Amino acid sequence: MENFLHPDKGFKINKEGLQKASVIFIFVLVIIVMVAFAEEVTNPILLGFAAIVGGYMALNIGANDVANNMGPAVGSKALTMTGAIIIAAICEILGALIAGGEVVSTVGSGIVSVDAIGDQKQFVTLMLAALISGAIWLNIATVIGAPVSTTHAIVGGILGSGIAAGGFGVANWSKLGGIVGSWVISPVMGGIIAAVLLFFIKHTITYKKNKKMSAEHIVPYLIAFMTWAFSLYLINKGLRHIITLDSKIAFGLSVVIAVVVLFIVKPIIRKTLEKMENKKEEINKLFTLPLIFAVALLSFAHGANDVANAVGPLAAINNSLKIAFEFGNMSVPFWVMLIGGLGISIGLALFGPRLIRTVGSEITELDQMRAYCIAMSAALTVLIASELGMPVSSTHIAIGAIFGIGFLREHLKRQYKEMEFKILESRKGEDSEKVKEFLDKFRNASVRRKRAILNSIDRKESKKKIKNIDIPELKKKEQKRLKEAYQEELVKRSAINKIIAAWVITVPASAIFSAICYFVLVAIGM
Repeated sequence: MENFLHPDKGFKINKEGLQKASVIFIFVLVIIVMVAFAEEVTNPILLGFAAIVGGYMALNIGANDVANNMGPAVGSKALTMTGAIIIAAICEILGALIAGGEVVSTVGSGIVSVDAIGDQKQFVTLMLAALISGAIWLNIATVIGAPVSTTHAIVGGILGSGIAAGGFGVANWSKLGGIVGSWVISPVMGGIIAAVLLFFIKHTITYKKNKKMSAEHIVPYLIAFMTWAFSLYLINKGLRHIITLDSKIAFGLSVVIAVVVLFIVKPIIRKTLEKMENKKEEINKLFTLPLIFAVALLSFAHGANDVANAVGPLAAINNSLKIAFEFGNMSVPFWVMLIGGLGISIGLALFGPRLIRTVGSEITELDQMRAYCIAMSAALTVLIASELGMPVSSTHIAIGAIFGIGFLREHLKRQYKEMEFKILESRKGEDSEKVKEFLDKFRNASVRRKRAILNSIDRKESKKKIKNIDIPELKKKEQKRLKEAYQEELVKRSAINKIIAAWVITVPASAIFSAICYFVLVAIGM
């Protein structure tokens, strides 16, 4: 996954790289021991190899996919890198072990028609090829710093090897159509919801003159809203594999939890605000604890759902190699789930920081309020999409939410600069100190007051003054260059291009890799 050689010291072994290699070696030994004590199968060596590949896939999921849950919290400094990794690793394992079995069964048997394959050995080979290809593609994406959907990677792998094994008729094309649709639905919904939430927070708290008073009234309800969303998210996406509740009961239960939290946090917020200054930076601190819980809950749900991408094919292979093999009757052993949970956590700890930094700070600057909006967007988008029956990708939602936050900031900043430019133009020729004083008053005014100031400016007189001023020809071009530079500072366009390109090619790349792997495995007699 990473170069174990120090880039500045030739072939001298990097101590950190050696430590990572040692951890991976121990993980492989643990996998071998698990397989050795598993139930009897027809080909234990093949199962052992498949289990190691499944572990490799889990490592890559931890390195790439988990960053989407943690990146905003780390980037906003609500959590340290180490703290976020510890919380996420524990919750990923718990989610996988407690609530992951049903999704694993779906990935292992629902993407290609098992009955259409018919041959047990052929089915094992195609699942093994899917695991190898999905892991390789995720490894490549992690190296280039592109957060991609692990679900898309494994689904593409299964489709590719399935088509190679049995032709186009074995593929579930409705599944592929849903994935293509999610390329657009997920980031757009995530971006819109995150931007709307941030816009609401700005206009109800940070744009107010008395930010502390506004925060005292608004923040408890924002935390309660987050509690409701994550409670419902956890019930629907994490715990439904343990206990299935009616949708109305689940909704009512999440509302009750949110109301209880509201009454608990109100006095806490009031007391905390008494020690704070009337500044946005201070109000930001109120969102730190909710973000910590968001990382934990999103990681639990991720472990419950996305562990399937690592060990779904492994569970299918294990089922196929049983002596009493039956198509369509797949069980998921505990050791298979444990490989997935451990692999994701180890991959996150060893190789996750690179993608965490990309998601948390390299796309756009985040603070706790913005990170709150991204976490809320992830939960709300999944809930809305589930109700509407739309397939969405948690990776695409999170990245779309970050872009949505960045583009909203660009829009508001540009709008604000245009307001200031309008004031400066309307007061041309006046004493510079008075203009500066007026501009400072405008900057410190509330949104309503700013609107009143702008409405009071005589536009006709302003235009007349501007006409009498000799404006250099290059002024518009210079303004355009400055605007483009400002946009680049808030949202990195290079990051957009790289991430979208990685998203688009994930399914076809995994499918092609998988088909090649399948033919290679067949050629060597596996």
